[in-house]
Order: sequence, then C-alpha cells, then structure tokens
Amino acid sequence: MPKSSTARPIAPDTVWLARGRQAGPAPQEILRENLRRLKADGTIFDYAETGNTTEPDAHVFEARWVVDDTVTVRARLTTDGRPHVDEERRWTLAAEAERPWDLSWPSPATMFWPTDAGVRWDRDVVGDLALQDINPLPQEDKALRRLLREAAQHSWSINVVVHEAMTTDERGRLPLVRLLPPALRHRVVEHRAAPDQFQAVNWALYDLGVRVPRGGAVILPGSPARTGYTEGDFTVRSVFLDGSEPTELLEKVVGYAALPRPLNGEADEAVTALREQWQLLTMEEELDRARALVAAYAEALEAMTRSRDQYREATELAHAALAEIKEFRGAASRTQVSSGDVDGGGLPQQLTRTFQRFTGAIRPRRARGEAAAPAADAPGDGPYPSGDGPDTSGDGSLTPGGGPGAAADRLRTSGDGPSASSGDEHGTAAG
Repeated sequence: MPKSSTARPIAPDTVWLARGRQAGPAPQEILRENLRRLKADGTIFDYAETGNTTEPDAHVFEARWVVDDTVTVRARLTTDGRPHVDEERRWTLAAEAERPWDLSWPSPATMFWPTDAGVRWDRDVVGDLALQDINPLPQEDKALRRLLREAAQHSWSINVVVHEAMTTDERGRLPLVRLLPPALRHRVVEHRAAPDQFQAVNWALYDLGVRVPRGGAVILPGSPARTGYTEGDFTVRSVFLDGSEPTELLEKVVGYAALPRPLNGEADEAVTALREQWQLLTMEEELDRARALVAAYAEALEAMTRSRDQYREATELAHAALAEIKEFRGAASRTQVSSGDVDGGGLPQQLTRTFQRFTGAIRPRRARGEAAAPAADAPGDGPYPSGDGPDTSGDGSLTPGGGPGAAADRLRTSGDGPSASSGDEHGTAAG
C-alpha cells in the first residue's frame, strides 16, 4: 500500500471534491443553459460566471443552493474554456456546506452538468473510465496493470475492483454505483474483472498491497492513502451480481468515503480557491467582507502608526545618546590636556579617568567648604592650625599640610622665590 512521506492537509468534512473529463466542444454554453434552468425552477439559488486569474484558459462557474431547507452549499466548477483542444477537457468541482456533508444530499455535479446523455462529461481523469457505469478491465496484462496503478495514484474517485465469479447475465451487468447515496454517484469508479482475470488482476494489484477475493471486491487505497485504511476493512469476500443489493459492499464504500482524506496539491488548491476566490456573494456577505476589509485596514494603519512612533522614539534616544557621547568625549579630551595625559586609550578609558578625577577633586573641596563656615567666625580655629591648610599645587591638586599662606612663606624663605630687592622695588613703586 503506498504511503505518503510528508504530512498533507486533510479535507474538511464539509467539503465535496471531484474531477473528471468532458469530451466535445467548450462546455460554457451547455453549463450556462443548465444553470439558468436550475435557477428558474428553484433548484439553485443563484449562479455566477467568472474567469480564473491563475489559469487564463480556465473558465469558472459558481453556484449556491440550499439543502435540508437551512444549509447553504457553495460550489465552484473550473473547466477548460478553450474553443478547441486535442484531447478531452478536464474539470474540477469543489463544494462546501455549512455543516459536515451528508451523503443523502444531491451530488454537486448535477447542479452544473446536465443529466441527459447528449453531453459526455462524467468520465474520470484516468483513461476513459465512466463515473456512473461499469468499466471492464483490459485483457492485456500490461495495460491492466498500468490502468489500476494510474487509477490508484492519480484518480480522485473511489476505485472499486469487483471480480465476477462467473459470467453474469443482464441483471449482473447493472452498475452498482446506482445503489449508492446521491452524493457518491459521481465519486466512484467501478472496475469489473472477468472470471478468467482472477490471477491477472491480483498480479496487477500486487504493487498496491491489496488483493481481490474470488467473486468478491476490494476498494483501492488511493494515493495518498486515506487515514485509517486497512485492506481487511475494505475487502468483501462475496458479491452477488444477480440484481440484488450488495449491502456489505455499499457499506464498505460509504465507510471508505467517511475516512479522513489527505489532499494532494491540486485538491488543496481547489479547496483554497473555493474559499478565497469566491465571488457569488449575498448582500450580507458583501457587507461582512467590507467590514472585514475596513477592520484589516484599521489594524494595518494602527500597526504602521505604532511602528512610526517606536521609530521616532528610538531615533530620539539615539540622538540623545550620541549627544552624551560627544559631551563626554569633549570633557575627557579637556581633562587629558589639562592633566598632561596623552596616553589615549579610547573613549571608555577616558571617561573612566575623567570620572575618577572629578570624584577625587570634589570630595576634598566639599570637606573644605564644610569647614569654611566656622573659620569665618573664629580665625585660626579651623582644622588646619596657623594657616597650615591644604595646599593647592600648581597642577590644581590638593596637598595636606599647607594653604595659600604657607605656600607664600615657603616662597619667601626659599631661594627659588623672588629676591628681597625685587620685593622692595615693587614695594617702593607701589608706594
């Protein structure tokens, strides 16, 4: 049984999917006429005809109808709109209801395609397999194997292989799909193997991992295989082709249709197009869509405004930080020049040394300022006796044990100070 190596999306239980081939000329006029008739007799509520923006040659019809009096169904049929093609045209039909799909509801295919025999539209995409009739398997072994492999890998339909235990009469040649619920009649392909093909058909099914019993039936797993599929659950030991209703086989087909269905790329695109490219809107739906657009625009505008404010705030912070860096850099440069520090070392080191110098200078000055107040009332009673306060060196630093007076005395007594005669001359001149 083939297995998918990657996880695929699962078809919602509200969705009905099918695709097939249509022979003959472009079907637009046939579909248009049938939709007009169905709308006139009340079978469908409304329909619309549009193009496909992603596929220029595709033609799209949309229809809406109601089932069970209250449940709305929306369906979208895409078909080849070219005037002439060399082979049969493909069509894809996706429908979705407001609640899980009920197999007793009418097939969406009958809401688009006419049921008369004049239009050959009910063919599977694989080979020339009929969707509502019996399909005898080829007698040639290679053709038989190729057909079953392609049906299992590429068909969206439920493929059922039935082996005839003996040659059937007219009653046994009636298709079994006519007995299925309405919603399954365009989603099932019935293959018939003649009595002498028992070995050949099982040889062809070997690669698919399944086997048909003699006189029985088996449902092919499909690709990707449906979640929960096992061969034993979808194999029927005996199918009586005598005109009676094969209850067990019909139940197996219905059970298979209820399994979760992984979507391949094209099926997923069909569901997405139905939901996102739908054009046939009621007045209420148009208002809801307009409100949703307004809300989306308002949210986008708010996000843009918020982003703009955040950008402006970040810009202001960046400018402020740059200004502070420039200010500190200038202060650091001035401090280095005045202190004779020419080592450089970068801005962080400069800022660190600057802050250290400021701290070392501020603390002694603060202490001297606190002692200056009592010294004004009682001279000589300060913390430094007889003018021996802190001395300020030429480099601006403070040295304990000396003040301005002590510095002057040291200058007069030292030989390095100005001469007495110079002082006298200055004093005479001053007098």
